Amino acid sequence: MNYKATFLVPVTAAVGMLYIPSLQANTNWLMATGYPDDSFFTQNLREFVEEVEENSDGRITIDMRSNGTLVSHDEIKRSVQRDVVQLGEVRLGAYSNEHPVFRIDSLPGLATTYEEGYQLNELLQPYYEEVMAEQGILPLAYVSWPGQGFFADKPIESADDASGMSIRIYSQPTQKMAQSLGFNATILPFSEVPQAFSTNMIGSLFTSAQTGIDVQVWDYVNHFTYTGTMHNINALIINPAALDALDEDLQQVVRDAARNAHERGWEMSEARSTENNEVLEEHGFTVTQASDELQTAIKDVGEEILAEWRQDASDEANEIIDTYIQWRNSAE
Repeated sequence: MNYKATFLVPVTAAVGMLYIPSLQANTNWLMATGYPDDSFFTQNLREFVEEVEENSDGRITIDMRSNGTLVSHDEIKRSVQRDVVQLGEVRLGAYSNEHPVFRIDSLPGLATTYEEGYQLNELLQPYYEEVMAEQGILPLAYVSWPGQGFFADKPIESADDASGMSIRIYSQPTQKMAQSLGFNATILPFSEVPQAFSTNMIGSLFTSAQTGIDVQVWDYVNHFTYTGTMHNINALIINPAALDALDEDLQQVVRDAARNAHERGWEMSEARSTENNEVLEEHGFTVTQASDELQTAIKDVGEEILAEWRQDASDEANEIIDTYIQWRNSAE
């Protein structure tokens, strides 16, 4: 992942300071994630937990629960805000109704590659922190989902193939995109996808291959049309009071482990993107790349959605997007 050498934001660690053992009692945290144990997101967080516990010499222990067994996926952000759990992983796009910044990673065509997604996220991090601080949470790390595509019982090559098909999407921008292509689009949380397929509420998905694997989508359809389109972001969040309660050396342990999880997570995502297509094919899927006609249709609606987003967004957010687009154009 060579692009990270260019855009890596270094972690500043205290050096040359006299270390004095802390008399602070051991800290025990709860951590929640909605994804299963075999998800690379969960595996990445396991490594984060291990690093924190090891480098804190056991002064911090983290009881991490996966697959929504501690807190449902939809309640994780609220639970961290209320300090019910101290740490959690959330998909930012799930909160698109709360603030325009949480819709950025769902804007079709804005960041269609890992390089573009990484640079956009680096530019956005200070703004994310500003917005989330007002909500009583602190983001520690961000990890990209693999690129997106259409799961269906046939290839989606044009708007004609999409016409009238029911589809599950997950955000306002993806809903508008799907509707513009002719789908009957419904926003549903991750946990409700299997039931929606089983009850014929939906007949297709727009999501990453990772989500398709997580819900065992081969039980319902057998085609995946990869479009790229966007790289949605998950964030590792913490209750700020919980972090502030630690001695400074332990706070640095957590932040360092989080930055490592950030970098490792992007690498895992990119590697898993290739592996996921192989997994789908092993389960009888036909995996195809989107046609030029479909990509053009997505790009056109993406430009409309971006224009609408700009009207709702702050001047600061618009300036970030302008900076990003200038970078993207110069890189092409």
